[in-house]
Parts: sequence; structure tokens; C-alpha cells
Amino acid sequence: VRERLGEQIRKELVTLPNYDVFDNVLFSLNEQDVVTLSGQVRLPSLKVDAERVVGNLEGVREVINQVEVLPASSFDDDIRHDAFLRIYSQPELNLYSLRAVPSIHIIVNRGKLTLEGVVADELDKKMAGMCARQVPNVFEVVNNLRLEQRQQ
Repeated sequence: VRERLGEQIRKELVTLPNYDVFDNVLFSLNEQDVVTLSGQVRLPSLKVDAERVVGNLEGVREVINQVEVLPASSFDDDIRHDAFLRIYSQPELNLYSLRAVPSIHIIVNRGKLTLEGVVADELDKKMAGMCARQVPNVFEVVNNLRLEQRQQ
């Protein structure tokens, strides 16, 4: 039951309108069926929508919304755009862009670029990080990409 609720929460979050590659919403579900939302979004409405859709799910008792709304910035928007083109134009990484929400998320906050999400292997993680480090005007790059858990 808990596993199914976790899948429902994940599905609701990734199918939110306006949720895209430049947003990163995570969740945890505790034993008391309390959901804590975290991560970063560009639009304040996305933070509100995430809390609403998760709170409406049967079985969720409470939602603690710790999602950070990133400051609006044309400087950061330029970095986002450049990082997206550099990462997803790589033939080895292009397959990650074919999903409804690409699995490599590009989070930019005041010139700091963070990669979040899941990739298939260490080589893809390193390549995405290299591409991110080539983006002009970035003060710092943090590569938090995780490796896909393969089914045995």
C-alpha cells in the first residue's frame, strides 16, 4: 500500500502542468503518511500545485511543503537555456530528453548550476557534468545525478 502511494505521489508530481526540466520536486513519505515535499521550482504556482495534488491523494494525512521557489532572473534563464542545449545536444545524452519530463534536471540559482535526476551509468553522469562546466557565467556546478537502479 505504501509503495503504491509513493508511485501515485511521484506520478502526480511529474505530470503537473508547468513541471519541466528546470524544476526538481522530491518527496518523502513517513510511517504516519505525512509527505514532505522538497526541491526547487521556478514558478510559485508550481509549489502550490504540488502541495494541492499530493494533499488530495487518498492516504496522505498531511503535506509539509519545503519546496524552494527560485528567484526570477534573466541571467539564470540564459544559463538554463545554454545548459539545456549543451547537455541534450550530446548524442549520448539526447535519449534522456525523449521522456515527457527529461530525467536530467537543470537547476540554476544565482549562477550556481545543479544537475539533479537519474542517468543510466557513470559515463553519462560525467558527460553531463562536463557539459554543465562548459556553460558560460556559471559560478559553480554541482552534479547530483544518481545512477538508475536496475532490476535484477
